[in-house]
Amino acid sequence: MSRVRTRYAPSPTGRMHVGNLRTALYAYLIAKHEGGDFLLRIEDTDQERYVEGAVEIIYRTLEETGLVHDEGPDKDGGCGPYVQSERQAAGIYLEYAKKLVEKGEAYYCFCTPERLNSLRKTVNGEEIMVYDKHCLHLSKEEVEANLAAGLPYVIRQNNPTTGTTTFSDDIYGDITVDNAELDDMVLIKSDGYPTYNFANVVDDHLMGITHVVRGNEYLSSSPKYNRLYEAFGWEVPVYVHCPLITDEEHHKLSKRSGHSSFEDLLDQGFLSEAIVNYVALLGWSPEGNREIFSLEDMIKEFDYRRMSKSPAVFDMTKLRWMNSEYMKAMDFDKFYAMAEPYIKDVIRKDLDCKKIAAMVKTRIEVFPDIAGHIDFFEELPEYDTAMYTHKKMKTNAETSLKVLEDVLPLLEAQEDYSNDALYELLSKYVSDTGVKTGFVMWPIRTAVSGKQMTPAGATEIMEVLGKEESLKRIRKGIELLKA
Repeated sequence: MSRVRTRYAPSPTGRMHVGNLRTALYAYLIAKHEGGDFLLRIEDTDQERYVEGAVEIIYRTLEETGLVHDEGPDKDGGCGPYVQSERQAAGIYLEYAKKLVEKGEAYYCFCTPERLNSLRKTVNGEEIMVYDKHCLHLSKEEVEANLAAGLPYVIRQNNPTTGTTTFSDDIYGDITVDNAELDDMVLIKSDGYPTYNFANVVDDHLMGITHVVRGNEYLSSSPKYNRLYEAFGWEVPVYVHCPLITDEEHHKLSKRSGHSSFEDLLDQGFLSEAIVNYVALLGWSPEGNREIFSLEDMIKEFDYRRMSKSPAVFDMTKLRWMNSEYMKAMDFDKFYAMAEPYIKDVIRKDLDCKKIAAMVKTRIEVFPDIAGHIDFFEELPEYDTAMYTHKKMKTNAETSLKVLEDVLPLLEAQEDYSNDALYELLSKYVSDTGVKTGFVMWPIRTAVSGKQMTPAGATEIMEVLGKEESLKRIRKGIELLKA
């Protein structure tokens, strides 16, 4: 078999949708699993949808996800140009369209917009336009006269109206369609630009693409692609159509969902490695029950034949869990570098932010979660004294008041406010009074945090707060319990 070559061919229309990221990832994994090449091609022929800066987003996203391309606009591998508008300017698409015209597999169409509108009809409540092959029957002389007169034209594919076309997809199997359903699609538009469908086929062939990875919304167009390959006498590539991605309500994942693009997810505090890992599982099932994969692991494990036909549900709860697993396994310095802005957005006081980061590292799912875990360090919140009552710790307002009044002078006399020294001091009190540790630590933690859930224990919190603030909060707790 020839060397595996895949491509990612995005249109520069904005942020990279999760579905597009998955297409890029699967194309990359198929190539790398086989020791092949992964190409980047920019499909900018739809000038109306072009968004300024979108090409930079494509490069940045591929870099951040680790999907390094072997060939592309910035890495010539001998198949360039790798930008469709540059290929169009070189006349590549018109040249190949004219070859089809010569073979009778395509034809010039000079129909006006008014005539095309007259062909529109409503089918099942949807308005469609099926071209009637009117210009196919123009004589060679008429065509040449129209071209010489400068009449606007498109070039259409000449599809048969009888019989069937069968194509094979490695996920969905053989699919047969009636040729009557194959419209004579436009190959070259009136502005001279190729349509997406035509440019794809020409470029994929000229770039030696062996496996075409794309969303299953292109399944219905595949017979037309196959007919183009056959018309040219070219080898048809392996098709790998990916299943639809839906939200939790089983609707197509849209921009309105708020997490439809890679950059949306980064903005929400997810790690790029976790996003890539999660996206890989949206339609692909590895062997066994393992779910955490590095990109290197995926390259080894990825077998596209284990992809599903069924829609994949984008489960935000699952992604958050996966992200938390990546955070737990992260090198602390790298974690702190990413967490620090979120911590300093909340903490204005001169506190040890590294110690605070260490507390939350294993407790958060995404970086914005940090604020809710650490806000009490900046300011003691208003809290209900009912929080001092804890069934498991066997504490109530009365016992808590006694503990706080007992430990206050001990803490006032204590100079070393490190976690270990404070724990040793309070453990001695526990031992001397014969109570359980939680019986003492619960009221102290409640007093210094004002919260039921904290990212660390009482003595760790006091170490960060320091002596003065810790004592101030314990006195406040005593005051509230006496009220």
